[in-house]
Amino acid sequence: MSVVTKRTSMTFFSDAKDHYSHRVRMVLAEKGVAFDMVDVDPGDKPETLAEINPYNSLPTLLDRDLVLYEANVIMEYLDERFPHPPLLPVYPVQRALSRLWITRVEKEWSGRLDLLMAGKGRETMLTKARKELRESIVSIAPIFSEKPYFMYEEFTLVDCCVAPILWRLKCVDITLPERSTKPLQKYMQTIFERETFRTSLTELELEMRE
Repeated sequence: MSVVTKRTSMTFFSDAKDHYSHRVRMVLAEKGVAFDMVDVDPGDKPETLAEINPYNSLPTLLDRDLVLYEANVIMEYLDERFPHPPLLPVYPVQRALSRLWITRVEKEWSGRLDLLMAGKGRETMLTKARKELRESIVSIAPIFSEKPYFMYEEFTLVDCCVAPILWRLKCVDITLPERSTKPLQKYMQTIFERETFRTSLTELELEMRE
């Protein structure tokens, strides 16, 4: 049996460059949770990870005897485990809409960013992914003029999914037009200057926008 199962503290296995790991780190920072972080090289994963996670995937959270290994599942667990501050709306309809927005981010943004971050494949495929991701982000820019955060007055899990993607645009050669995305640019500045967001960043992530 792995010695890791004997630990009493919360342990988070994280990829220092991955936006899925980043979103969980944002939640941990927002909640002020004390945890041990294990930076994992995706190309050289420790045996411990395979012992506790049947998919040997990142991110993975170990909380005593509980092992969770999907970013969105981990985020919702942390939000319920540490209820203050709440990162999902109280009312069922609004909670459902938040989950729907997260699903849209997954379908429209995450896959394209994954492709660009990996940098593998034909150049035509990468160019197409870059164009589609840029256009999708630009198309939703006006909604940021309505609320200070993504569709809400308060910071939520949706922001935890959106912000890591926006942070990585520069390193995948995506530049947003300033004139048509001013509300979005203001949102990005607000989020990126947020203390908990700065706390969530790894050294590799800091380098992404240098």
